[in-house]
Amino acid sequence: MALGRKKISKVEENIDNIIKNIPEEELFGFADFDEKAAERAGYSNYSYWRSTFTVFLKNKTAVFLLILIGVILIFTFIQPLLPGQRSPTEIFNDANGVQIRNMAPNSEFWFGTNSIGQDLWSRVWSGTRTSLFIGFSVALSEAVIGILMGVLWGYVRKLDRLFTEIYNILDNIPQTVVLILFSYIMRPSVSTLIIAMCLTGWLNMARFIRNLVIIIRDRDYNLASRCLGTPTMRIIFRNLLPYLVSVIMLRMSLSIPMAIGNEVFLTYIGLGLPPSIPSLGNLINEGRILMTSEALRYQLFFPAIALSIVTISFYIIGNAFADASDPKNHV
Repeated sequence: MALGRKKISKVEENIDNIIKNIPEEELFGFADFDEKAAERAGYSNYSYWRSTFTVFLKNKTAVFLLILIGVILIFTFIQPLLPGQRSPTEIFNDANGVQIRNMAPNSEFWFGTNSIGQDLWSRVWSGTRTSLFIGFSVALSEAVIGILMGVLWGYVRKLDRLFTEIYNILDNIPQTVVLILFSYIMRPSVSTLIIAMCLTGWLNMARFIRNLVIIIRDRDYNLASRCLGTPTMRIIFRNLLPYLVSVIMLRMSLSIPMAIGNEVFLTYIGLGLPPSIPSLGNLINEGRILMTSEALRYQLFFPAIALSIVTISFYIIGNAFADASDPKNHV
């Protein structure tokens, strides 16, 4: 024990000698304050949208379908401008003046011709363009009206009873009945279909948004904003809607194939667009009649494939983006 204490004492003496030989100004001094270093210490490079796209890009299936639907959208709208394209409503005749009816796909008519000699390739792309326009228009209208009504319905307590009664009345009217009545009353056209679908289509979006707003409207940060006198619209757009992005994107992505499906259904029962306006509904209805003939089934397969690709792609992309935009999935 005594030997150990002597060694410790000797080490302490050596340390003291070293300290004595160091100038005092080197031993003590004020630490410099670096403002930029302090900001870096409290800075987070988290970005909501960057994290959303990072998570979304990890879903290879959704990315592939997004690229595919992007290529289809671009080609759909530039197809009429490409050289060698035929009019979707023109009837073609052979050298003898006879209509080229029900010709199978070949090098001249890539998708063949229909029962009156029209180019099915041009009609499929024209019909896809029409159906996509209807789908996007309906989805955008439902989103704007549904989000606005849903947020007001859920956040402004005085409007709750009024909006509830409106919802109960309109929701008890089947959308199919509304679509059929409008098709009977108004002349069948693209605008008629869009208006008919938008009349009651926003109800589900509004109710869904309302239920979510009720959950988050009384959280501490919203109560603090109201106490500070923050305007209602600012609270809605800055405090409420950012939490609903994932839900909104999902509902919009599902509205597009649903609107296209309604257009196909109305055409199937004979109340859709007239044959002079090519649409996927018209093409599928024309092909359905020819299903019994094996040689003519191609007239159903091509528009059905186009419809399937569009609807399935939007459904998968919408679900993937809804999951990616949920902050719980961000790292």
